[in-house]
Amino acid sequence: MTGPASISELARLLAEGHYVADHGLAVSLFVALRLRKPLFLEGEAGVGKTSLASAIAGALGTDLIRLQCYEGLDVTQAVYEWDYARQLVELRILEASGALDRQTARRELYTDTFLIKRPLLQAIDPARTRPAVLLIDEIDRADEEFEGYLLELLAEYQITIPELGTIKASEPPLVILTSNRTREVHDALKRRCLYHWIDYPSLEKELAIVRERVPHAAVRLSQQVTTLVQRLRTLDLYKVPGVSETLDWVAALAALDRQELDLSAVEETLGVVLKSREDQQSVSGAALSELLRAAVAG
Repeated sequence: MTGPASISELARLLAEGHYVADHGLAVSLFVALRLRKPLFLEGEAGVGKTSLASAIAGALGTDLIRLQCYEGLDVTQAVYEWDYARQLVELRILEASGALDRQTARRELYTDTFLIKRPLLQAIDPARTRPAVLLIDEIDRADEEFEGYLLELLAEYQITIPELGTIKASEPPLVILTSNRTREVHDALKRRCLYHWIDYPSLEKELAIVRERVPHAAVRLSQQVTTLVQRLRTLDLYKVPGVSETLDWVAALAALDRQELDLSAVEETLGVVLKSREDQQSVSGAALSELLRAAVAG
């Protein structure tokens, strides 16, 4: 997968997919494509890590294969498992035909026909007609043992299955790993990747994202909501709102036919952007009125 010919072309293709990437992120993605290296993205929740994978898959005209990580994730959910029910049926057929012996059973039962391919194996399947984008989302939620399993895939774009041997991608996928830093990911995994930190965007960039993703919203409303979210991020909140919350808030207010912010609109929809009771209580009353006044004036 070689991708676009230049960084500017890559940024343009992402913009056509409604993803606003700054120059640093575009450079990291461009280099990952050219070097065929995994790209490890860290940042707070809601800053656009996951949506980048979807946008680049669209820009490249290829498939997005997503593995959502969680505690307890293992090989059978992430890589492969054998279709034991079908193998059992085949075993009964071999028994009935009188052709059953250990070698025959192994040769007949452990083939691609009975292999259930999970996301990681789907991404490196040599039978693929075009390289995919593989998103390994929130790797920090998986166990450290699963990180260790990924090392072979990230270094060689291959997976070893004891019954079949080593399966290697004929054309490596673009691998994007994301982390919200709920725990530290091991250095051995990071060394196999390029690294980029995605921070909360500036006011100007976030407003550009809002205008790109929610174009039907009133311009003044978009400006006010974006400014207010930027101010909320300066507070000591339990759950700081990300860009995804900004987009949802603008979309919700636009759906209510609001053209600009006022106190009643903010109070009615505050749960779209602040998703804990403690955070809502901390910015209620006079504090919320002051934040709104500053956002409207700004």
